[in-house]
Amino acid sequence: MGTVLVLPNLSTVFTEVPFIERFAKARECGFSFVECQFPYAYSIEEIRQELERHELSLVLINLLAGDWEAGERGLAVNPDRIADFRKSVQQGIEYAAALNVPRIHCMAGIVSESEDQETAKQVYIDNLRYTGKEAAARGLTILIEPINRIDMPGYFLHDIQQAKGILEAVNLPNVKLQFDFYHMEKIYGDALSVYKQYAHLVDHIQIADVPGRHQPGTGEMDYQEIFNYLYSNYNGCIGLEYLPLGNSEVSFKWMTSIAQGGK
Repeated sequence: MGTVLVLPNLSTVFTEVPFIERFAKARECGFSFVECQFPYAYSIEEIRQELERHELSLVLINLLAGDWEAGERGLAVNPDRIADFRKSVQQGIEYAAALNVPRIHCMAGIVSESEDQETAKQVYIDNLRYTGKEAAARGLTILIEPINRIDMPGYFLHDIQQAKGILEAVNLPNVKLQFDFYHMEKIYGDALSVYKQYAHLVDHIQIADVPGRHQPGTGEMDYQEIFNYLYSNYNGCIGLEYLPLGNSEVSFKWMTSIAQGGK
């Protein structure tokens, strides 16, 4: 049996309240672990106070992804933004090290059809090598995640075999795969079969149901089968990076029958 920790992503869950108030909500719902996407609108000290006050551990953050409102979804593939990317790496590592966050997700970015895919790939590999080496000095793991192009058109890292090749090229023990069952289901269908093929590369899991990206039980995926497998074969965290259908607290009801492995 694996040791599985199920935890909310504070960027997508508890959105009924401002971000800084979501730590309290997580504790009220019985969670001891949380993750989030971009914590940088708040100071390290502000977030530390919330973690300590509510006895929570933060297990994952993202690097800044550029100007989100302008359509940027990561800087790591952009040959014109290498300096900005490296600044984001230093900021992300500073937050992670200060807040005892073991993992940082590095979003790749958007590459249009008119841009050179091979140049983008080499910039990505070089940037991941830089990030991985910088993170290793602080004992941190860097994650990459294939994201479906239906939800995020033009996203560079959109195929899991592509991700495997990138990881092999980077060739650092602390640069690993983040596996999101929602994205894999959207790309391939039968995400569990895909997971079984690539499980040896995976250091973190996220979930949501298809097609609406809501909590398990609201869509087409058999999360009972998925959790039965993960409880026997996976040690690690499962982030609830879903968009609650209805109230966030009520959205956890599925856990009583499906995800009883712990909070």
